Amino acid sequence: SDVEGVFTADPRIVRNARKLDIVSYEEMLELASLGAQVMQDRSIEVAKKFDVIIHVRSSFTNNKGTIICGGNKISRFSKVKKKGAKRMEETLLSGVTLDKTEAKLTICDVPDKPGLASRIFKGISEEGINVDMIVQNTSRQRITDISFTVPRVMLKSALSTARKICRSIHAGSVFAETDIARVSIVGVGMRTHTGVAAKMFEVLAKQRINIEMISTSDISISCIIKKKFAEKAVRAIHKKFELEKK
Repeated sequence: SDVEGVFTADPRIVRNARKLDIVSYEEMLELASLGAQVMQDRSIEVAKKFDVIIHVRSSFTNNKGTIICGGNKISRFSKVKKKGAKRMEETLLSGVTLDKTEAKLTICDVPDKPGLASRIFKGISEEGINVDMIVQNTSRQRITDISFTVPRVMLKSALSTARKICRSIHAGSVFAETDIARVSIVGVGMRTHTGVAAKMFEVLAKQRINIEMISTSDISISCIIKKKFAEKAVRAIHKKFELEKK
């Protein structure tokens, strides 16, 4: 690559982002799918399936890069790393990612009836549109709002399809937002540490950044925020979790 390995954040955004010595397949898949551009998630899937060790390094130097491997090999590589290198299972977070390529759609006044969410997302999937984060508001007077994110390149098709479905189910209007970004944190250590989400939300609150949507997995937390605050959020989160330190 044109970079020396996998970093705790995009070095163009966070100047003191640290290069990681070792990353597990699982974490790299999350990082890649959530916006880290150094690796494609499909390449990690193949490597994981066949247990192929990947060494991500620069095309322009002979410096050691980042090893991507399975959990059964992490101990082996940790032993040969210089003193101070941490095993992946001892590390809370591996990185912060940023994705500015998504758009948010909101369908208003959806009748609160069984099966309508299925009809909405089945219709959208039949058009080959990938849906990521989904949030449904609490029902009020037997109607609700549903928001979801799609790749911005598919926005026009998604908007047209959603409006057709809305007419058929007697829902309200549909509107889109493109000035959003997704900031995420990833780390296997989140499985055994409490309060990680609260800490992330606290950081955003102190920066006066409003969270529009939240999504979590076993090893990641993602927030949809306004795009104008995206890089500020990444830097603040990186600093709060002290990712620049080994």
